[in-house]
Amino acid sequence: MISSKLKSVDFYRKIPRDLTEASLSGAGLSIVAALAMMLLFGMELSNYLAVNTTTSVIVDRSSDGEFLRIDFNISFPALSCEFASVDVSDVLGTNRLNITKTVRKFSIDRNLVPTGSEFHPGPIPIVNKHGDDVEEDHVDGSVPLSSRNFDSYSHQYPVLVVNFYAPWCYWSNRLKPSWEKTAKIIRERYDPEMDGRILLGKVDCTEEVDLCRRHHIQGYPSIRVFRKGSDIKDNQGHHDHESYYGERDTESLVAAMETYVANIPKEAHVLALEDKSNKTVDPAKRPAPMTGGCRVEGFVRVKRVPGSVVISARSGSHSFDPSQINVSHYVTQFSFGKKLSPRMFYEFLRLTPYLRGYHDRLAGQSYIVKHGEVNANVTIEHYLQVVKTELVTQRSSKELKVLEEYEYTAHSSLVHSFYVPVVKFHFEPSPMQVLVTEVPKSFSHFITNVCAIIGGVFTVAGILDSIFHNTLRMVKKVELGKNI
Repeated sequence: MISSKLKSVDFYRKIPRDLTEASLSGAGLSIVAALAMMLLFGMELSNYLAVNTTTSVIVDRSSDGEFLRIDFNISFPALSCEFASVDVSDVLGTNRLNITKTVRKFSIDRNLVPTGSEFHPGPIPIVNKHGDDVEEDHVDGSVPLSSRNFDSYSHQYPVLVVNFYAPWCYWSNRLKPSWEKTAKIIRERYDPEMDGRILLGKVDCTEEVDLCRRHHIQGYPSIRVFRKGSDIKDNQGHHDHESYYGERDTESLVAAMETYVANIPKEAHVLALEDKSNKTVDPAKRPAPMTGGCRVEGFVRVKRVPGSVVISARSGSHSFDPSQINVSHYVTQFSFGKKLSPRMFYEFLRLTPYLRGYHDRLAGQSYIVKHGEVNANVTIEHYLQVVKTELVTQRSSKELKVLEEYEYTAHSSLVHSFYVPVVKFHFEPSPMQVLVTEVPKSFSHFITNVCAIIGGVFTVAGILDSIFHNTLRMVKKVELGKNI
């Protein structure tokens, strides 16, 4: 009695096997249904494993303070490291010039290939005395040099000190009296004919353009020290180049020349190649650039307000000819915010694949113009709109901040000016930020959909099989009626 009542609530009642019939059409429909189930299951599984995010724009609620880090790596094939300066300014009045603590410079050639170790990391010493305070009538004591006789003089004397100047330059004119007076004093102390250890010369860069360009002269006056002897064997015949940045009055110049001669024996023309004595270290002397290009890399911290990063030729004691300054450049990196580790960068691309490349928009961009072109010797400006993106994931009912990244759009332009060309990166942080939230899918929802797929396909296939079977029966009845 009880068992019969239990049987009455059976949802899955069975038809006796002798009342069921297998058919070829049913088998085909069953195979199609099975394939459809597998296809829909694969699509549902792929959708379950895919990243699902929601994006919203909110007021920037950054917790990284009021400062923003900017990393950069920029190559200038025609700007010398000797005067390359990184400056920062903003709308609040901040103005920092020639940042050196977090900036490194490397000399490169015109093909952007490094030509040596890091160029002097320290700042250029400040020149307080640009000449003698009392102007006196001077007699030329230095030797005029040109492209025709420069090499012969540089190989003849162990030390050749050359003043590369321009007649229109204010600082060159300030230096001229003390330079000629120093040359006269040195000539009297170390006669070129009898002693022959040192000679002071001068080059007019408005007349000897190619010679000055060969020695990468971009600021006037530039005092170069050319040595031969102690380095000629070790450096395959190359001469030692130094730039003098010391005081420019007669007393200081004479003292500097004395230090150059101090370790050179009087018989320098005979013993120069054997001189291995140590040279004194003078903070006013630094290696001169062996090539005319420079790679500037490093980072600066700026306030989170509109501002500019400017890279230019800068000096408080030199003049620059705008027609000789070319700020063409190639951007390897220019990015905002903290540098991401490879793992975090992969996570960033996984969650926001559509933002790929916007965190370093200028990377790989080239802004190269050559001398003589219409657009040569112009200021190049980049306008950057910076937006912060914050990635948040919700797992195990907890909100976890994955990372923060800054994206920006860039628009560049060439600006003709009468002043010395510069490169400007104008940046403007947005007061809003993009919030990208990862929304994980429920596993129970996935199982429910899988059951719905299986049951739905099975039911639809059964309906189609029933329709097909009933249609065949009706067709057979009609045929039998006609036959009768």
